[in-house]
Parts: sequence; C-alpha cells; structure tokens
Amino acid sequence: MTQSKVSVRYWDYLTEYAEHREEYLRICDEVFSSGRLVLGSRLASFEEKFANYCGASHGVGVASGTDAIFLSLKALGIGSGDDVITVANSAVPTVAAIRATGATPLFVDVEEDTFLMDVKQLESVITRRTHCILPVHLFGQMVEMLPLLELAKQHGFSVVEDCAQACGATYRGCRAGSLGDAGAFSFYPTKVLGAFGDGGMVVTFSPGLNEKLRKLRFYGMQSGYYAEEEGYNSRLDELQAALLEKKLERLDDAVARRQKIAAIYDKGLAGVGDLQLPAVRPHNSHQYYLYTIRTEDRDSLMAYLDRQGIETKVNYPDPIHLMRGYSFLNYKPGSLPVTERLAGTIISLPMYPELPEEHAAAVVDAIRRYFAQG
Repeated sequence: MTQSKVSVRYWDYLTEYAEHREEYLRICDEVFSSGRLVLGSRLASFEEKFANYCGASHGVGVASGTDAIFLSLKALGIGSGDDVITVANSAVPTVAAIRATGATPLFVDVEEDTFLMDVKQLESVITRRTHCILPVHLFGQMVEMLPLLELAKQHGFSVVEDCAQACGATYRGCRAGSLGDAGAFSFYPTKVLGAFGDGGMVVTFSPGLNEKLRKLRFYGMQSGYYAEEEGYNSRLDELQAALLEKKLERLDDAVARRQKIAAIYDKGLAGVGDLQLPAVRPHNSHQYYLYTIRTEDRDSLMAYLDRQGIETKVNYPDPIHLMRGYSFLNYKPGSLPVTERLAGTIISLPMYPELPEEHAAAVVDAIRRYFAQG
C-alpha cells in the first residue's frame, strides 16, 4: 500500500506534549536533581496513587506490561507443567509472558460483537493442568468477569487480568485490575495512560502477592543484596513514574475525550454499509483505547482511507494461535473460528484524546463516501 500524505493521524502524542511540555520538563529536572533514579519516592507515590485509582490495595511498578503479566503469574506459582487459559486475538506479549514462565497457553474463542473472551466456552477448554485464567480486556472494554470469577473459584484457579488496553474501564462499577488476583497494566506510549517509554504495573489486594512481586522484580531481594529466591530485574524507573503520576491526574479527562470521539463515530457511522460498530455491554464503561469496527470490505476500505490521507490499523491481523512462532502449540486453522473471522474483517480508526473533532468527522465522511460508491 502506497502511503499518501497523512491528514488524519491514527495516533499522536506531540499535541499533548506541546501543551504540557514545560510541566514535563520541570518534572524531569526534579527527578534528575533528586539523586535517586530507581526505586525511590516517586515510584512509591505513583504505585500508591495508581492502585487507589484502580480500586486495589497495592501497586508494584515494573519495566513493561509484558513483565507485569509474567511476574504476576510467577508470583502466583504458575510455571512449567501448568496451563493458562487466554485468547489468541491479543498482542503477542500476552502469550509471550505465559511462555516465559514455562506454562502453556490454552486458547478460548471470543464473542462476535465485543471481540472479548467468550466466558461461556471456558469450561470446554479446561484441562487437569489448568491453574489460571488470563482474560484480556481488549480495546478498552472489560471481559464478562462475574461468571469467569465464579468458574475460577469453583476450580481453584488464579485470575490475572490483562489490563494493558483497559486502564480506566469499568465492569459493574469496578475498575479494570481490581477483580482478579492481580491486574497487569502496560504504560507503553500509545496506551490510555502512556509513559514516554516502556513501563508497567501490577495491582492487587493481596499483601502476600505484593511482597512476592516486590522481591521478584528486584532479583529476589527483600533488603540489601541478599536474594531470598530466584528473581528478575524489572523496575519502573523514577522518571517514568513521576511523569505517569502527573498524567494520572488527567486520566479521567482523557477517557472522557476518547468517549466523545467514539460518540462521533457511533453517530456518523450507524447504519453505514455492512459496518459493525463496537458493542458495549450495558454494565461496562468502554474507554476506547481503540475504536475498532468490522467490515467484509476491510482491505479495500483501508486502501481508500489511505488515499484520503487517513491512517488506520488492524489490531490484530494474525491470531497468535496461527503464528509460526507458536506452531508448537498445534492449533490448526478453524480451531478458533470467531477469532479467525475477526482477523480478516476488523479495522481500527484514529483514536487519541487530542484528535480534533473535525478529523473524526472527516473519517466519518470518508467512510460514508466509500460505501456510497456502491
């Protein structure tokens, strides 16, 4: 596909940075002048505030969202010989984190309308080695958690929420990350709460899990340089923590802005062609990390929008269970039919808080023109 001159960006942080540049640079100078760059007061403050925001008791800052999942699983005792149930229409890090523990991912299919884990199918994939369920709160909306939690309790499974795409979303009034044994977050720059680099956090209600995670992220050490157990190096640094703490103050406003843009898309694209717009469960609040639609004309529509200077993206074009890198899991085409159909029909539209409303309107107009062509 030949890229035309871009007039509507898919994602951009430069407008937000320009608006708050002096504030961010002041924070950088304060951190650099503090004499402490790792595991200091800035991180401790952000951990506390982020955990409170999520409705959890503890927050443990780590180096990435992938590490947040990996360390959560390790802290829960998941390892070689265990199965972890998750979905294949996610970013590879979800599965890479499972594999890093030595465990094996088991995939369950997803719902046609929400693209989320089909909790009704969970029972059918449970094995005698299953010890954990890892729901992915995809695109900004949470999985149907009540029946999932009931099933996990019935079988004695742990639950780790993959909240990388759902910071600020709620399910029956509860924020993402507050319902499972642990909630794993990514602060990758594109996320709803994004750093100026990599970063992640685990939130939990469990004092024991909190203590375990703090040791695991720092070589298994609790104090000094004595390893209580085998651990790792995964720490959210002071600079990113300080910047994220400032961004956290504006997070609800950013989510509200995303929802406003989504409302423009909802209104303008309702009933257009064969488009399937995002379905939102009545008891959910969707924070629209992505605004993802479906159409059988996906590739043709993307090419048309590209010619109009409108950037779009497919999240994700290849289901993990059919990737060569995971062929050893022995999944075949057709094993997850809904997941596979979605991969060929979904398209994500431009979405970020600073997206001008006229740009969102231009996206709507372009899509309407495309389908009006017949």
